[in-house]
Amino acid sequence: MLMRTDPFREFDRLAQQVLGSTAAARPSAMPMDAYRSGDDFIVHFDLPGIDPETIELDVERNVLNVRAERRSPAPEGAETVVAERPTGTFTRQLFLGETLDTERIDASYEAGVLTLRIPVAEQAKPRRIQITGGDSRKQIGG
Repeated sequence: MLMRTDPFREFDRLAQQVLGSTAAARPSAMPMDAYRSGDDFIVHFDLPGIDPETIELDVERNVLNVRAERRSPAPEGAETVVAERPTGTFTRQLFLGETLDTERIDASYEAGVLTLRIPVAEQAKPRRIQITGGDSRKQIGG
């Protein structure tokens, strides 16, 4: 397997639904899709309304950390009537397999979606091995 996610993510999501979320709650996770396409592993994170300047990506020992922040659009001192869109810090942690090249991750953000392209490492790509037969090494005209 190329990647694992935080096993407690779903538990945290359910606990927040049941208990309600508070300002002191663990930062929210972000929904994602991931798939392999050719020699790249592609990951899409939904981050609508996020200022790209607040997105932070870092990799340490094959662990990818994604952090983003959504601030309230209401100006200071405004009376909030409805606030259904979550604000605050959103985080996600992915455990990347040894077969991915974490030195060459490409990240882009468009239409509220953060897309990462993680190349498969050269040593992990399938390769053809040449087989030589016993007759091909014999000298001719002995």
